[in-house]
Amino acid sequence: MKFFSGLLAAVALAQAVSAHYVFYQLTAGGQTSRDVIRQPRNNSPVESITSPDLRCNASPSPATATANVAAGSAFTFTLDNNFYHPGPGAVYLGQVPAGQTAATWDGSGANWFKIAESGAKFNPFGFVLDGASTVSGTIPASVKAGQYLLRVEQIGLHVAGAPQWYISCAQINVTGGGNANPAKVSIPGYVSSSDSGLTVNIHYPIPTSYTVPGPAVFRG
Repeated sequence: MKFFSGLLAAVALAQAVSAHYVFYQLTAGGQTSRDVIRQPRNNSPVESITSPDLRCNASPSPATATANVAAGSAFTFTLDNNFYHPGPGAVYLGQVPAGQTAATWDGSGANWFKIAESGAKFNPFGFVLDGASTVSGTIPASVKAGQYLLRVEQIGLHVAGAPQWYISCAQINVTGGGNANPAKVSIPGYVSSSDSGLTVNIHYPIPTSYTVPGPAVFRG
């Protein structure tokens, strides 16, 4: 009996780990690269809403390149799996402070703004990213030229009250652009533990509305 219980526990653990995922690749500026991604150490999510790991994941390995991306152009992050855990997604730009580069900045300070999000769908209820393997968006045409961290997140809401963040950051250099100065937030600090988009029980009662956590999208 003990052996059988242990086997069931091992199978459950293996299934849980296999359900995790990593954003490992960026396509932007006509190039597809893994070298611009600060690769997470493993595929485990970040679960603390106050952790600095919310910026770019837990102790990611340094990226070895920075991609040139024109303002107004599209980008796509690719996953090493499909989105197994239901939940919303979003993409943020972090403007690198003066005197630093995308390769050296740790993401601290109020320098982030949201440029894309994927929320819920209804009848039947689910999330736009359910089962997908990519997250795409567009660099706003009006953002200032310069170096940025391009941060993608998907939040697993399968366990009520215990959100899981799957995150990666890519190092980019935005070319062209304009003079926009969108309102910025800090990460952590950009979402609250009482945010209805995080505390919602997606299983019962079935939600009839849903708002993606975080600030409004800046479209430029």
